[in-house]
Amino acid sequence: MSLENLIAFILILTIRNRVIKGEIPLHWKKWVHIGLFVSIVLFFIDSSSIFGNTFPKILSIALIGIIVYGVFKLPELSVVRTWVYAVLPLIATSIIGDVVSFISPDFFNKRESYFELANFLAIVWAISMWYNARKQRKALEAERKKAEEREKEFRITEALKAQLEIQVAERTAELRKQKEELEKALQELKATQSQLIHAEKMASLGELTAGIAHEIQNPLNFVNNFSEVSVELVEEIRELRLKTQDSRPKTEEDEILEDIRQNLEKIQHHGKRADGIVKGMLAHSRSDAGIKELTDINALADEYLRMSFHGLRAKDKSFNADFKTDFDLTLPKVNVVPQEISRVLLNLINNAFQACADRNKDLAGFENLPGLTPTVTVSTKNLGDKIEISVKDNGPGIPDAIKDKIFQPFFTTKPTGQGTGLGLSLSYDIVKAHGGEISVESQEGLGTTFNISLPI
Repeated sequence: MSLENLIAFILILTIRNRVIKGEIPLHWKKWVHIGLFVSIVLFFIDSSSIFGNTFPKILSIALIGIIVYGVFKLPELSVVRTWVYAVLPLIATSIIGDVVSFISPDFFNKRESYFELANFLAIVWAISMWYNARKQRKALEAERKKAEEREKEFRITEALKAQLEIQVAERTAELRKQKEELEKALQELKATQSQLIHAEKMASLGELTAGIAHEIQNPLNFVNNFSEVSVELVEEIRELRLKTQDSRPKTEEDEILEDIRQNLEKIQHHGKRADGIVKGMLAHSRSDAGIKELTDINALADEYLRMSFHGLRAKDKSFNADFKTDFDLTLPKVNVVPQEISRVLLNLINNAFQACADRNKDLAGFENLPGLTPTVTVSTKNLGDKIEISVKDNGPGIPDAIKDKIFQPFFTTKPTGQGTGLGLSLSYDIVKAHGGEISVESQEGLGTTFNISLPI
């Protein structure tokens, strides 16, 4: 086998190994087999010496040229360029030696040792390049394996990271849910605590107030009863004296009797006032163990609006006012103590009607003017997580100076003897005990609105 044929055979085997390893596309496999077949045929031709040595060498050189051209021209075969670089000097010295031996055999024979030395050096170069390439290839292979290991570790890390993120998200959702449940439980606990504190305050205040009220009630009954009897007796004395002394002028005794009558009237007046205060204190101290139940607030407000109106008309025939309702039909039933909420509504509606009545008296003779008709409006509204009840009047309004005091016990803006100052205080405590809020909006000369919000 000639050196050229051997070089061609080695290059083709190298390309074949790269195809097997997948470094060169598989469609080159067919051409590699053709090259191997041609190389083996050339080997047999060269061995048989049928065509001499020159023809097989030329074909081997042509085969090498095709391989070298393809390696440098086609990017798919670039992986074997190192091997081509390794054997290029050997190819060159072999071709040059064959050409010189063919053109001038004598010259070649005389300097054959030089050509052999050149071939030897080319072989050393090829071996060195092969060793170097093999070493680099091993280093690259080791680096590739390390890169693959790093990639594998990275994928494992990413998978663990994704799994941890999922676990963290699930845990976060669970903690958020627990937080919401705890916040809800805390709110319920605060509401319960507020109700317990309110109940305890009411119980303590109730015991104290009830004791005082019962102690005051007995002497007040005597004061009121004897004052009424005394007034009647004085009137009888005056009538008897007038029958026997028709022409008698008014004496000092008459003046004293008149003073006694006036004093007794004052006793009666203030006794009734004290009686009203005692009754208010008893109402304030009442701690009925009301049971909460689902209640239709619209129906309750409508019932007590009409009850208040007809009650005031029964007490005062001159009382005249209008009332309106604006109920939210989507209002759900609310879990409250109906007796307590009805007491709040009745108190606020009574106050609103009385404010309208006061304004009506102040505007006597102007009732027909637009916008001056005394009117009370009760409305409800669904706010989602709570409901709102509004009691509005177009009375004289509440001055800003006293607006912050109206919920204080015993504070009243009504004339002496007409109010105890406990109604709004009691209403405030009842609404607070239900976990709600009560507020007031008022402008002097325009009216007042009380707003009650209750949780659903």
